Amino acid sequence: MALHRVVLRLGRNPGAGFPGGDDKRGYVVIAPLDRDGRLDLEEWRADKAACTVDRFSPDPDEKADGWLSHRGASWFFRYDEEHEGPDEPLFRLGDHVFKLGEYLTIHEEDGDVLTYKITEVTKL
Repeated sequence: MALHRVVLRLGRNPGAGFPGGDDKRGYVVIAPLDRDGRLDLEEWRADKAACTVDRFSPDPDEKADGWLSHRGASWFFRYDEEHEGPDEPLFRLGDHVFKLGEYLTIHEEDGDVLTYKITEVTKL
């Protein structure tokens, strides 16, 4: 499996109170990527347990750990504890290329829809 460590940091979200973004808020995702940098569904199915998500923030109440999940045609960040919030859907994640500087939209646990920038992609 071609697992990669992908770091997403909060991008500019002026309407949500983050006009300059925030490098201290984001996600670290371990996921299988194909040669083009897209999620590899078959590789994910082969080893789901290795595909993790860690949400980081200066606020300890916003931190969470979970897994990359797939249902139907959609990808989610899935958390196992109630206080970590519901699954977070990712807008067209399967269509995205995971490369430095690209952006992703995440529906946060509190209902906010925020944009994140890919700041690191490292093959494991």
